[in-house]
Amino acid sequence: MDLEKHPQQPAAPAPPAPAGIRASDADRDRIADILREAMAEGRLTAEEQAERVDAVYRAKTVGELEPLVQDLPTPGGSTRPSSATPYAYGPEAPAGPADNLVAIFSSSTRKGRWRVGGRTNAFALFGSVEIDLTEALFSQRLTVINATSIFGSVEIKVPENISLRGSGTGVFGNFEVLTLESADPEAPVIVVNGYSVFGNVEAKPKRGKLITDLHNRLRKHLGH
Repeated sequence: MDLEKHPQQPAAPAPPAPAGIRASDADRDRIADILREAMAEGRLTAEEQAERVDAVYRAKTVGELEPLVQDLPTPGGSTRPSSATPYAYGPEAPAGPADNLVAIFSSSTRKGRWRVGGRTNAFALFGSVEIDLTEALFSQRLTVINATSIFGSVEIKVPENISLRGSGTGVFGNFEVLTLESADPEAPVIVVNGYSVFGNVEAKPKRGKLITDLHNRLRKHLGH
């Protein structure tokens, strides 16, 4: 056989991971960690970091996450989201509408031992909504609370050892989320978004309340 007439073709490079793959909670949290580190190093302003973090938790795919850190260095020199398996909190509730807490000239309270869904809408109009997560059971890592207060109040209490984030606006009112970053990378993440008009939205830790022994507690109460 004449080898010169049949040159060996170089192997094709392996295709990159598809950008359209759905992003996991671990993917989003890794990108958020990169952004926080960049702000601490002075590479991003607080406003830039807040805008990008907001985009992180709205992203649906890996392709939407990658551009948010392409201009930033990361440990190990890679900006791609981690493919590590996210923390197993137990079986998630079936997909469906968000939980709704509404208070119109009244009050609405959710507290004690209850199972938190992935998304909760809280609306107060001349009323008050209280959401106490200090004894709640989380069936997923990321929980998003959309809070709206008009001439009313929405108060959210969380354990001291979870991660709490959020963004919102107060128009002749107050919107305050006391940011927390848990030392445990597997701890629940609560994101509070929304606005208040002549009202108050507040999210903060409840002193002395901690989630302890997450693995055993969730196995016991969620059947794992």
